[in-house]
Amino acid sequence: MIDIEHLKKITLVPRPFVHRILADLLLWPNYHLFAKVDIKIENMERIPRDETVIFAMNHTDRFNYWPFQYKLLRAKVFPFTTVWVKGKYYKNALLAKGLDINHLIPVPSMGYLIEEYYNKHFHKKIDRGLYRTIRDIVEGKIAEIGPRESAALDAMRVMGGNFVSFIREQYDGIMERVAELSRSALFEKKLNIIIFPEGTRSVQLSEGKTGLAQLALHTEKKIVPVACNNSDEVYTGSLPFAKSGCVTYRVGEPLSVHDRLKPFRITEPFRLLSRESQKRYREQFDGVTKIVMESIEAMLDDKYKPRPAPV
Repeated sequence: MIDIEHLKKITLVPRPFVHRILADLLLWPNYHLFAKVDIKIENMERIPRDETVIFAMNHTDRFNYWPFQYKLLRAKVFPFTTVWVKGKYYKNALLAKGLDINHLIPVPSMGYLIEEYYNKHFHKKIDRGLYRTIRDIVEGKIAEIGPRESAALDAMRVMGGNFVSFIREQYDGIMERVAELSRSALFEKKLNIIIFPEGTRSVQLSEGKTGLAQLALHTEKKIVPVACNNSDEVYTGSLPFAKSGCVTYRVGEPLSVHDRLKPFRITEPFRLLSRESQKRYREQFDGVTKIVMESIEAMLDDKYKPRPAPV
């Protein structure tokens, strides 16, 4: 389970040796011997070489950042990368170990914590309806507790006498550590960060979350939009082995608080990834997220563009 203690053990290094090992022993043979994978990065010259940035990429499959990382590594002129990874991928102990060895940054959601603590106490997966009710209570979306919420209240009592306060404190502490790791990556370790603003995998581009915008406005680092096309045809399953094919990445113009994002710049210090900042600066975070998602969408093949909402 990803908790504060786990996050305290996460280490970041400027030039992860394991990235080079994976590139040489797994990806090179896969892409050039056992399969033929053509990796194209269009407008690669838009990626800064002398500063760290935040890559915003659509998330079509489990491994669609691997060919991108591989190509940047082979170019030998860009900083190494780390990645924001969903907490749920750490449920498997072996996979969690592999992700930690690769020096990635776990980003657990409030929903992840609720599911994990429920499983810890009841030893089973939480029902979706019950999960939704507990989450709404925790997030303050239910003004009055009535009979319909009784099952949720019973479960919360088992998980802790004051579960709402407990889970909020856990989440706040975890997000504070994620913020520390992210700042360290960009400034101290000189790493680029890859973030999937959708927060989950989707072949068609879905709605973006605001975590990336918060990080960019807090650090004033450039966002480089990247549209990934056809990786889902190369990585078709849950195993990290690519089939033959062509993956095309299109790099957009970098977005900065000194140019296109200037209307959303926050000039006063704010606590990164906190619930209070999310409420106070929601308009700015949403504005940046909208620009980022529009930039990615404009570079996607039709297959990956969002589907029109049903009338």
